[in-house]
Amino acid sequence: MSNKQYIVVCGGGTGGHLKVAKTFIDELVTRGFKIIYIGSVSGQDKMWFENYDNIDVKIFLQTKGVVNQGFFGKFKSLFAILKLSFYVRKLLKEYDVKSVLSVGGFSAAPAVFATFLSGTNLFIHEQNSKMGALNKISSIWAKKLFTSYSKKFFLCDYPVDGAFFKSARIRKEIKSVIFLGGSQGARALNNFALYVAKDLTNRGIKIIHQCGKNDFKKVEQEYLNMQIDVELFDFSTNLVDYISKADFAVSRAGASTLWELCANNLPTLFIPYPYAASDHQYHNALFLKEKKLGFVLREKELDANKFLEILDTCDVEDLSKRLQDSIKTDGASRIVELIVDS
Repeated sequence: MSNKQYIVVCGGGTGGHLKVAKTFIDELVTRGFKIIYIGSVSGQDKMWFENYDNIDVKIFLQTKGVVNQGFFGKFKSLFAILKLSFYVRKLLKEYDVKSVLSVGGFSAAPAVFATFLSGTNLFIHEQNSKMGALNKISSIWAKKLFTSYSKKFFLCDYPVDGAFFKSARIRKEIKSVIFLGGSQGARALNNFALYVAKDLTNRGIKIIHQCGKNDFKKVEQEYLNMQIDVELFDFSTNLVDYISKADFAVSRAGASTLWELCANNLPTLFIPYPYAASDHQYHNALFLKEKKLGFVLREKELDANKFLEILDTCDVEDLSKRLQDSIKTDGASRIVELIVDS
């Protein structure tokens, strides 16, 4: 590939997909590529990339997810995707694009199907242990599919922002716990954090809590009522600053967050989102649990005694040290190298 060539990065919808897309975009830019990002007006795509300087061409299409719709909704979405695929095929030709890198999600669909129509090289990064519907279909003609879970495809370390590695440290004791429900919040995690707040405070453990925008005022008032001093926030573009201060985490198990916590060597109790497609968050967390690199409880199993027992019995220093070897720093670089050399 020429170093002045355009390359398409597509996919998004959710923060997990978009974090990975950004990591790849930044790596590609360091190698001299020009970036075309193709996403959707739905989801969080525009919020992340509309004003991002590392992208030369930004295209946000009228696409919607297909999976959670009725028959007519599915038909309408699929028809729109097909129509947009022909539009993207013209763009690939116009910019002489040789390769498309998809990070999955409904935002990727038009560009992914355009690679089939045009014969353009398709590379896929699958974030989760359970493959998404679009990636299952498109893996048939993809040149390479990268994953952090299965040797059936090309096994690579997860592409995590280098800031999580740079601020990593070995935890020796639990002086602070962070609750991570994501930018939109997770009501079950918020309620559980409030439920165990007094127990943690009585043990001298500081609470850091990402509660999301929807519940922020309510959660803030609850802590005030309990007279508990907590570091509370709804959303942050520098989540690593909060994570690096914590000694233990309670978190959902979206792939990006899961591997960011590993990169930071932070022992974690994962509470998977119970309605994730194909229950992929549970299987993401189970992958680590089976390697004895994390803890997992279903949302319905949340219990203060179980949580406190985990804190009491966890050898946090040993686990933190073993997490050092769970992921390498060059995941994005290695994947981009394989794309460039193809």
